[in-house]
Amino acid sequence: MSRVRWDALRGAQQVRAAEIPVLLSRIAYGDEDTARLAVEDLADCVCWSEFLVGEATAPTVPFLLELAGAPHVPCKAELLELLEHICRAEQWHRAASSVRDDKRCTAYREQPCWEAASRAAVRAGRPVVAGLTSSVRPEEAEPARRLLRAMDEVPSFPEA
Repeated sequence: MSRVRWDALRGAQQVRAAEIPVLLSRIAYGDEDTARLAVEDLADCVCWSEFLVGEATAPTVPFLLELAGAPHVPCKAELLELLEHICRAEQWHRAASSVRDDKRCTAYREQPCWEAASRAAVRAGRPVVAGLTSSVRPEEAEPARRLLRAMDEVPSFPEA
């Protein structure tokens, strides 16, 4: 985690992402209630309202996948659901498409890249997610199956 310059990244709501390592630690080492609250706070930062990713989302995904695959983490279902939302996010691409023909509009230059990188990072975790589909706990196995379906259903974004 120390290799990522969290303080230089922006979350989904354009706030600094410096809090992400603290939230990831709470998920990893906190009790069940602490971990679940941390997942909720993290979701607001990396995939706000379940559809809007930020610059810090893609760098966060490998840590979410690692936590989802760890045996001691109590909130795997919530992590898998967050990863599915990240995988399905396409708000920035839709917004960019709507203004693409307007040469005066310079908005949405980097945001679609955040979505593409985030989706690619989720897909890179396929082996971890596939392993969770055989969990004896249905509350973990079913969200893992849904995430695998999302990985298969959503197309890759075209290169920007």
